[in-house]
Amino acid sequence: MQAGDRIERAAAGADRPVDRGRINGFFGGTTAIAKLTRINEQIRISPVRLIDHEGNQRGVVPTAEAQGMAREAGLDLVEVSPNERPPVCRIMDYGKHKYDQKKRQKQQHHHENVMKEIRLRPKTDDHDRKIKIDKASEFVKAGHKVQFTMLFRGRERAHQDLAMLSFNEILVFFGEAVKVERPVKMEGRRMTMVVAPAKK
Repeated sequence: MQAGDRIERAAAGADRPVDRGRINGFFGGTTAIAKLTRINEQIRISPVRLIDHEGNQRGVVPTAEAQGMAREAGLDLVEVSPNERPPVCRIMDYGKHKYDQKKRQKQQHHHENVMKEIRLRPKTDDHDRKIKIDKASEFVKAGHKVQFTMLFRGRERAHQDLAMLSFNEILVFFGEAVKVERPVKMEGRRMTMVVAPAKK
């Protein structure tokens, strides 16, 4: 914690909730909620520029009046832009906002870790292989893991050396952009390898 943060927490109350999220903002876009978010009686500066729970701008009002409006609505007064003069506050269900924010973050994390699959054959021609590798490159750049699956049919299992050569060429193509998450593995009629984006 930075010295400035410690001073601010001491001045405004150490039990102040911490938030690094974003919510609908002052002019209809998104406004970053402060790192240390003040809500309700923790907001001591007055007046504030108020946005009600329906997104309507209510202008500059005394903080006590804004807090009263939030209480009457059964909601919270949340300081969303503390660096503005006057600060911008919004009436909202802060608990619901936190829940929705965590849900979005969880969904985003899940999306970022979706496994993509690229299927190849031992005798896939150069043109088709390039198309598939380019697609895999797009997945990697988007933050996805990629499983390369080499499918064998009939006597193609005799060409495992070609499959290994293809996988080696793939690793050479990606270079330091990926790390091998799971080495080459033979599973029945399939040979697989999983790569993941390398951490920068």
